[in-house]
Amino acid sequence: MKLPLFMLLSLFAATLSAAPAAPISTVVVSAAKPSSQSPGGKPIVAKPGVAGSAVDLNAADASTLAREMRGIGESKAKAIVEYRRIHGPFRSIDDLALVKGIGARTIDMNRAKLRVGAAKPTRNATQ
Repeated sequence: MKLPLFMLLSLFAATLSAAPAAPISTVVVSAAKPSSQSPGGKPIVAKPGVAGSAVDLNAADASTLAREMRGIGESKAKAIVEYRRIHGPFRSIDDLALVKGIGARTIDMNRAKLRVGAAKPTRNATQ
């Protein structure tokens, strides 16, 4: 017996709504002190320019930018660092559009993982 697709979907939805709710699982948190060492025993060192999952445009190096940002390769990452070196720190994420070859779409794809931290201007920065 063949049932039309909409009937199968409505039967499935009715089954889900009639089913009892699944119990909420309990998360057990250990009271142990968090370790600052990796499983191999080496100390964990934060990478410059990366705070949690946000990449600081004013502190990240080219390899970090290329690795963490979608649509940014090594050459565009180097262009971002070079722009920052010449013009000083970025004031907002949207300032990234001032770098040649980086448009609004690339900025929007990466906006959630970017941040602009306070950075001192470099010697070569022009005001």
